[in-house]
Amino acid sequence: MKTYLVITQILYAVCLLPWLVVFGMSFMSFDQGISVANSAFVFGIGVYPIFVIICSVVAWIYRKRKKKLAIIVNLIPMLWIIGLGVPLFLLNI
Repeated sequence: MKTYLVITQILYAVCLLPWLVVFGMSFMSFDQGISVANSAFVFGIGVYPIFVIICSVVAWIYRKRKKKLAIIVNLIPMLWIIGLGVPLFLLNI
């Protein structure tokens, strides 16, 4: 369990570098004006590090008592990686 948490959190930390670039470029969505969709897009990208920190702390707290819950909580930031990271990576290939 400890190995799983360490490996996934290293992956999340590695993904913070490309996240910084994507977050900076996400503000270009406001070039056509400000709308709710643009704001939601930037907000959705911007909360990734917050969720990484919160989910990591909660997963480490629950790792001994509730292992299944710790695994599920630790996989929440993976939604950003799969939902945003993989498509953006494939578009750049």
